[in-house]
Amino acid sequence: MQRRTFLLAGLTGLTGLWAAHPRDRGMPHDDYFAHWNTLLRQHGLGVPTMLVDLDRLDSNISRIRASIPAGRALRLVAKSLPSTELLGYIMQGEADQRLMVFHETQIQALGAAFPTASLLLGKPMPIEAVARFYQNQPVQARGMTERINWLIDTPERAQQYQELAEGLGISLRIALEIDVGLHRGGFSDPSALQAWLPLRSSHLRITGLMGYDAQVGKIPPLVESAATTLRHAQNQYRRMYSALLHHMPELRSAALILNGAGSPTFRLHGPDSPLNEVAAGSAFVKASDFDLPSLSDLQPACWIASPVLKAWDGLDLPGPLPLGRLWSAWDRNRRRTYFIYGGGWRAHPVSPAGLSTNPLYGISTNQCMYNGSTRTALGVDDSVFLRPTQSEWVMQEFGTILAWSRQRNTLHHWSVLPA
Repeated sequence: MQRRTFLLAGLTGLTGLWAAHPRDRGMPHDDYFAHWNTLLRQHGLGVPTMLVDLDRLDSNISRIRASIPAGRALRLVAKSLPSTELLGYIMQGEADQRLMVFHETQIQALGAAFPTASLLLGKPMPIEAVARFYQNQPVQARGMTERINWLIDTPERAQQYQELAEGLGISLRIALEIDVGLHRGGFSDPSALQAWLPLRSSHLRITGLMGYDAQVGKIPPLVESAATTLRHAQNQYRRMYSALLHHMPELRSAALILNGAGSPTFRLHGPDSPLNEVAAGSAFVKASDFDLPSLSDLQPACWIASPVLKAWDGLDLPGPLPLGRLWSAWDRNRRRTYFIYGGGWRAHPVSPAGLSTNPLYGISTNQCMYNGSTRTALGVDDSVFLRPTQSEWVMQEFGTILAWSRQRNTLHHWSVLPA
């Protein structure tokens, strides 16, 4: 009786242990990624490549533009769409071209590619960078001065810009960064604005305001709702705008830039918003950090594809112990090994399903190891597809963007902007 009980307990334990095996999460490429895989085998570069799905991008462009209220402009964020061809594709000949720029090295390229575009700096540039811009290509830079709106966040920086403009004998257009609740700098109250405005000179021309509201939706709901945070941000924007007009009434008739928002919040600004333009970039290609309720109708449109360099059945790990064989016997998702070209990007694998890095082997930026089940069914020169968490900077890690429309059967090789 005791022996029978012992055997029954052992059998139950083994059955429970077997049931605890990780389920097989592997699947081969679905139809969508299978077509990408075929395209890359035929026309790929043989290196990790940033991909843009033009059919999905077209849909996102249409939906985004339809969601912007009449009378409000859209300013494309270049750091999130760092390619002149990509930006041009999204603008598609729009007469009112507006770009937000974040790097001094990109101003010249964007200004040349879009000769009528208004350029607004998305962060204050150190005076050394502004001076270098005018020193490197003085003729071209001076020709672009009327289209560039530099961003000023403190009276001290304004003084630096004023002295540079006086030395160059030019007038610089400046927008004022205001703090609408993010607390990342900028003018935070009307009195701070009032204290500085009398110091303005003919070498600085105020062209508008920029207030970024990235805090909306980030504060825990138990502390403050997103709607309340947005209302506070908009009220602060109105206060700063009113203060500006009070102290500079001559600006009442000017076509000022009243910029704000970003991909997570631009759709939250209805007709009653104080903004006359909203900024957006990441929403168009929708990396995974932008899987947000406000963007739920948009589709992911950018991927990283990396060629498989090595592929075999089983899991071999360094060292004298048969750890790899035991691990793969236990976990069906460790029964196939792949080494891809590169790795370590801000991205996670999406196809074939069920791939994961190996924590004992670690992450490599040269040849990253992935494990999957036998159902992943990749061979050498097939591609592993990863979804970036963000498009800014990640796109610039690749020299070329491969943009493909399956519906139109068109393929483009686009360059990226300098970092």
